[in-house]
Amino acid sequence: MYTDEIMDRNKLLQDTRGHRCGRCRQRLVPTTTNLEDIQCPACERVASSSLGGTNERSCNNKTNGRFSSTVSHVAEKFRNTFLGRHHRQDSDTEKPKSLNCNPSPLESSSTSLSDQRPRKRALLIGVTYKTWKHKLKGTVNDVKNMSSFLIENLKFPPQNILVLTEDETEPDLIPTKKNIEISLKWLVQDCLAGDSLVFYYSGHGLRQPDFNLDERDGFDETICPVDFLKEGMILDNYINSTIVQPLPQGVILHAIVDACHSGTILDLVHVYNREKREWEDNSPPNGTRKHTNGGLAISICACEDNQMAADTTAFTEKGMNGALTYILIETVKKYPGPTYGDLLDLIHETIDAVNNSGCHFSRFIRSVFHNKILQTPQLSASKPFDVKKTHFIL
Repeated sequence: MYTDEIMDRNKLLQDTRGHRCGRCRQRLVPTTTNLEDIQCPACERVASSSLGGTNERSCNNKTNGRFSSTVSHVAEKFRNTFLGRHHRQDSDTEKPKSLNCNPSPLESSSTSLSDQRPRKRALLIGVTYKTWKHKLKGTVNDVKNMSSFLIENLKFPPQNILVLTEDETEPDLIPTKKNIEISLKWLVQDCLAGDSLVFYYSGHGLRQPDFNLDERDGFDETICPVDFLKEGMILDNYINSTIVQPLPQGVILHAIVDACHSGTILDLVHVYNREKREWEDNSPPNGTRKHTNGGLAISICACEDNQMAADTTAFTEKGMNGALTYILIETVKKYPGPTYGDLLDLIHETIDAVNNSGCHFSRFIRSVFHNKILQTPQLSASKPFDVKKTHFIL
């Protein structure tokens, strides 16, 4: 079904710059493969030189998945292009344009509620943290790519897509905690059977101790608004109660979250174990209600709850992108409507192949993450379904 030409047009995964410092979690943007010259701009930590050596790991992965030829091809292209390429910074001179219609979906909600059914509606959030030392560089690119993908490939009406970024000029379109909470309520407002809803987030994600005893791992996952240092984070409990629990019969919500510690950010009660090929129970141990009101919620997140996610300059020469976001979009563009199983397999195997590609930078990344797999994208749902027969359709 899949060929070794997949994503070739965009030179997928040519490098994996943009990972976090192991000490302070600042995004790293190395311009060299020499470990001794890689330094965190925030805490000034220098990459360990103990990883040096002459023996490189072979790029010939023994992948047993359905896409082994594809991921081997992608990994080889990554390996061949990384050493000959220099990082190109985002342009700071371009004046950002609004990604929202005028008037914005928030302002025109009273009229958009009567648009043609079934309705497609999306909330896209990208947080850069421009005034913070832990600034992110790929989040606005992620939102732009997702918006274009929804409009051009999946026929979402532009007037039904609400975008929050720091590039917006209207105060109610900045991704503050208050605005995100209002927008989450807008997303599910008056939804009816047949509606397709999308929640997309690219930004910082954190976790904190669970004091409600409703988390199996003892931690609440969070997303970080631009003002989270002052106003606080948005917890998975709030996201679940706001956009999951109200979903009526016949409504489908897809959440795509490209952030650290995001695996169960919607607190959905079923998590798919890709290795065992089965759904696992993630319901609250104290019996707290986390179910929908008959609808279906599905989330695809960048990594498991205890992992961090990566930004990379691998995909284009225009700047950084989230690895999950780019791979998912390009896969579905090339092969519309894949099964969830196929989509998840391709994302996993591509990332694994890059981690095992054998180049020096990959070994540096592995040192930051203690030689563990960089990130493991996570699929979860409000109720289990056959991932090999059910197709990813927004």
